[in-house]
Amino acid sequence: MALDQETFAQVKESVARFVRDRLIPAEDEVERTNEVPEEIVQEMRELGLFGLSIPEEYGGIGLSMLQECEVIHELCKASLSFRSVIGTTVGIGSQGLVMTGTEEQKKEYLPRLATGEISSSFCLTEPDAGSDAASLRTTAIRDGDEYVLNGTKRYITNALRAGMLTVMARTDPSKKGASGISAFLVDPATPGITIAKADEKMGQRGTKTSDVIFEDARIPASALLGGVEGKGFYTAMRVLDRGRLHLSSVATGISERMLQEALGYAVERKQFGKPIGEFQLVQAMLADSQADIYAGVSMTRDAARRFDEGEDISMLAACCKMFTTEAAGRVADKGVQIHGGAGYMSEYKIERFYRDVRLLRLYEGTTQIQQIVIGRNLLQNAENAN
Repeated sequence: MALDQETFAQVKESVARFVRDRLIPAEDEVERTNEVPEEIVQEMRELGLFGLSIPEEYGGIGLSMLQECEVIHELCKASLSFRSVIGTTVGIGSQGLVMTGTEEQKKEYLPRLATGEISSSFCLTEPDAGSDAASLRTTAIRDGDEYVLNGTKRYITNALRAGMLTVMARTDPSKKGASGISAFLVDPATPGITIAKADEKMGQRGTKTSDVIFEDARIPASALLGGVEGKGFYTAMRVLDRGRLHLSSVATGISERMLQEALGYAVERKQFGKPIGEFQLVQAMLADSQADIYAGVSMTRDAARRFDEGEDISMLAACCKMFTTEAAGRVADKGVQIHGGAGYMSEYKIERFYRDVRLLRLYEGTTQIQQIVIGRNLLQNAENAN
């Protein structure tokens, strides 16, 4: 699944122009109102951004993983709030369906997701289950031709906007680990489902996360993803591998924007009779940031190519997520430092980005979880080699 290079180049240029002409000028409004303007969301629909990763046969653009990474890198040169509008639909919200859904399920949802008629959310995290996803407590108990859902999901991105929820729930309470978990495609308008008010967060104003509460919510048996119980956790892990490459490109895109903000300030700001960019210690911070970005882009695109070729990239995806998000934190910190006292003031966008990128090291697997994934893979590979 990939676009031909000529068409892809046009898509990428369209996104770059959209970022430059529409999104960056709207950043201050989003920060002020905590909302992405509906006219911009509509333009995202018209550009096909909701359907980037959905196959062409279901109305999407059908980008390869490598192409998706390149487009997301461009999109994230603007405030991350804009990417968040499409992020769950392009990534974790739809890809379980693409990977393991039945043909009937794909036909029901994918065309509407591709056009942005509806968006999707991925409901895995709970109040007592985050990094330890296999310990989730939400249940889906079979009752005739229905399942009855009970439990609470936490920090669910775009739940307030969603027309479809991919919900991980325990269908076999007697199995305490991963094997008792199944995935369901759920209409959030179902009686018994409550979407709580939006969370107040440190940064990324304009993004919407909230609790999703299930109280004896009855869903049809046909909502079981793939029609098979006990596969939900494994679907979630496959989706997260892919999502980590997506997020790595989020990190490299916003890192490039932060470097440009710092570079612009270093050229304009004068001290001791010359631009601060002429001082070598400022140049060192700029150079470190550029090296981090180059390394992050290179490793992410290498892993994406391998993914497209069918390789198991679990460890590489974890490496990319760990490195690029930690690097984004370093680039943000150096950006503030280059701005000096001005970097602590809200009138300069580097202050905002400094807060925004902190989340990247937390969601879809913290840095420490990535380290565990990498370490376990290394040890397993060493054992297999002996």
